[in-house]
Amino acid sequence: MPTEPSLDDLRRHAVARTLFAPTTLPAAIQRLGFVQADPIRAPARAQDLTLRHRVKDYRAGDLERRYARLAIDEDCLVNYGFLPSEHLALMHPRQARKAWDAETQRKAAEVLAFVRERGAAHPREVEQHFSHGSVKNYWGGSGSASTQLLDGMHYRGLLRVKRRDSGTRVYEAIAHPPADDSPAASARRAAALIDLVVRKYAPLPAPSLTYLVRLLGYGAPHLAQQTQAALRLAREQLASCRIDGTTWYWPADENPRSRRHAFDERLRLLAPFDPVVWDRRRFTLLWGWTYKFEAYTPPARRQLGYYALPMLWQGHVIGWANLQARDGRLEPSFGYVAGAAPGDAAFRSALDEELQRMEQFLAPR
Repeated sequence: MPTEPSLDDLRRHAVARTLFAPTTLPAAIQRLGFVQADPIRAPARAQDLTLRHRVKDYRAGDLERRYARLAIDEDCLVNYGFLPSEHLALMHPRQARKAWDAETQRKAAEVLAFVRERGAAHPREVEQHFSHGSVKNYWGGSGSASTQLLDGMHYRGLLRVKRRDSGTRVYEAIAHPPADDSPAASARRAAALIDLVVRKYAPLPAPSLTYLVRLLGYGAPHLAQQTQAALRLAREQLASCRIDGTTWYWPADENPRSRRHAFDERLRLLAPFDPVVWDRRRFTLLWGWTYKFEAYTPPARRQLGYYALPMLWQGHVIGWANLQARDGRLEPSFGYVAGAAPGDAAFRSALDEELQRMEQFLAPR
């Protein structure tokens, strides 16, 4: 009997460990550790599309509606998203790679005093009060200098997102407690960050683990050396196997060969940033085809569509769907890896049920 997992074992493990039984919103975020955010709605934002599979009776927008009452924060990890507030201590006080000049520091101090006095501030209020003007944004266009400054203050831990008003971040002042900067404490934080992302995205091919640790330079740039050292230790402590020339890693207390990792009959349309989908390298190794996120690809060059949602059924990602919601009704289009949909009644029934769940998810409360 084999003692190491097969690729099929890793496939079942990857699905079962993250597509857990639906629970409460706080419990789901706690278990995921981090939920990536994206502003595109097609037909809903990525964070909502991710949570709908993992939260009982979840509706689009529930995260934003309930955010202020939950012990969670919008912040950076390997990218931008939502995470339990307790994880902030692993990254804050954050030291940005690029230091502000004296003029920017002066403006930030003025804005911070303004936000503290008001209790909370919308970017529009900050701009109306200070008239910072416009600056070149990340995409090469023109953006509000006040919004950019607020983003920088949020990143550096001077502000937190208190809530959103119609999708726009409303900020309040925050003071993170001083961090223990001793070598031992810094090493512990780096190890905890790696544990967080491994538990989020495992099982991981070795190159993906290295890539994720490099991406932690976004959430904790000041711990770059420590995370690299922690990565070397993690490779020794994590469970691993080698399949077809690729080394895979997962938490040492998990067993990919467990019989508990059985596929169910539910068909799921997954967000482009769902943990099952996020690692494109792993996706190709596990499912045997290349998924592409093409929202920013010119239409003529798209192969899957503007916002293709991978279709998981019976343990395989067999295709994708593009969904448009009009007048409360879904207008779906589908593509299949095999070129055509499975012909059996079980598939048609499972797809109909998933579309019904999607319509309920999109329905207003």
